[in-house]
Amino acid sequence: MPIIEIQIENLHKAFDDKQILKGINLDLYQGDVIAIVGGSGCGKTVLMNHILGQIVPDRGNVRVIDHNNPAEPFRDLADIHGFELDSIHQHWGVVFQRNALFSGTVYENIALWLKEVKGLHDDAILPIAQKYLKAVALPDDKQFLNRPHEKLSGGMAKRLAIARALSMGPIVVFYDEPTTGLDPTSSAQIHNLIFDTHFEIDKRTSIIITHDKDLLNRLQPRIIMLHEGNILFDGPFEEFKDSGSEVIRPYFDLMPILHKRNILDK
Repeated sequence: MPIIEIQIENLHKAFDDKQILKGINLDLYQGDVIAIVGGSGCGKTVLMNHILGQIVPDRGNVRVIDHNNPAEPFRDLADIHGFELDSIHQHWGVVFQRNALFSGTVYENIALWLKEVKGLHDDAILPIAQKYLKAVALPDDKQFLNRPHEKLSGGMAKRLAIARALSMGPIVVFYDEPTTGLDPTSSAQIHNLIFDTHFEIDKRTSIIITHDKDLLNRLQPRIIMLHEGNILFDGPFEEFKDSGSEVIRPYFDLMPILHKRNILDK
């Protein structure tokens, strides 16, 4: 029987007088690839930020597996603060839409979380950094490790952001628009990278916000479509692609335009 990794129950959120989420109920299972889709402003990133514990819901609950605490594995984020939340985040990796790379070198971007969260020292960090730079098809020599991240191309910066997330050995990986701003060749590399790294460890869960139809074709994920604050669709990609829904069909056809718009807005 599938094991729930993240459970969302009756989640509501409004900003000012605008209701963004209107009672979301959702179980996300260990080992799944999940794509959260929907038109701009439908609440995709708001939903992800609730899961990450960055937003407090107006109503409802978000519960997550605590992989450090087998005696009490399922925890409500409302009851977790400070070091306890950091402990749960040890097992999560996040790739932000605009990469959110730190000021500094390639090495410093990978090393910071490993130092701050896992307490590792440079002699232990260096082989980890080299391993995951190789995994994302980036150089792992001293010259590249010392390169300022500002001197990287868009595709290289995105791959570095993924390497940084994977260096933590995460059980759950979150991707927010992972191919935004990339050319077709770089996008295809990221598609394959997400696919390959999902299966790098047993029971890894991948949660992706995207308008990238080509990425969905590559991954064949479970699709969660948000519309007007609710879940309009929850099912396999093939059913989503073939849907004749008067909401889903136009959105599916517009996905390349929405994805390109995100690139232009970058």
